[in-house]
Amino acid sequence: MATLSDIRALLGEPRFNWSDPAPWTDLERELGVEFPADFREIVDAYGSVSVNGQLYLKHPATHLLHDLGRDIRQDLEFWREEDMAEFLPSRAGAGPGELLPVASATTGEMIFLRVPDETSSRWRVLVQEMDSPSWTLYEMTFGEWLLAYLKGRDVMLCARDRAPDGPFHEFLP
Repeated sequence: MATLSDIRALLGEPRFNWSDPAPWTDLERELGVEFPADFREIVDAYGSVSVNGQLYLKHPATHLLHDLGRDIRQDLEFWREEDMAEFLPSRAGAGPGELLPVASATTGEMIFLRVPDETSSRWRVLVQEMDSPSWTLYEMTFGEWLLAYLKGRDVMLCARDRAPDGPFHEFLP
């Protein structure tokens, strides 16, 4: 399983290093789901950032300009619209088997975490590509998926011109 140290080795040292669980607790209570530990750990370390100038990760702290909770609420509304729901293999939401939108990319992809059907099952990553419109379910955790992306593997987010000198991150403006 990918760890924060694996991500850090490629992406560089995090500068956000959030330690207060309150924003996560509030968002999880609102949605009725507990985010996977690896996703929380990565976002707490890096905060609201752009990875390789392409992938947008956001933190749930509501005082930030880029707030994960606000984005999830807006994205759930969008993906539940009748004409958009047909482009996903299951319903957008936070219930078992549903797809929780957690990140986006400049190249038109939306990254979802697939909520496990059972608490003992693993979370998986689904990437929906708006311009095709197609989707791919990856049998990997968010940390494993992000690590694959940072290593340049084909996880639908691989515009090499965005990070010609290797992976990097920068705070969102």
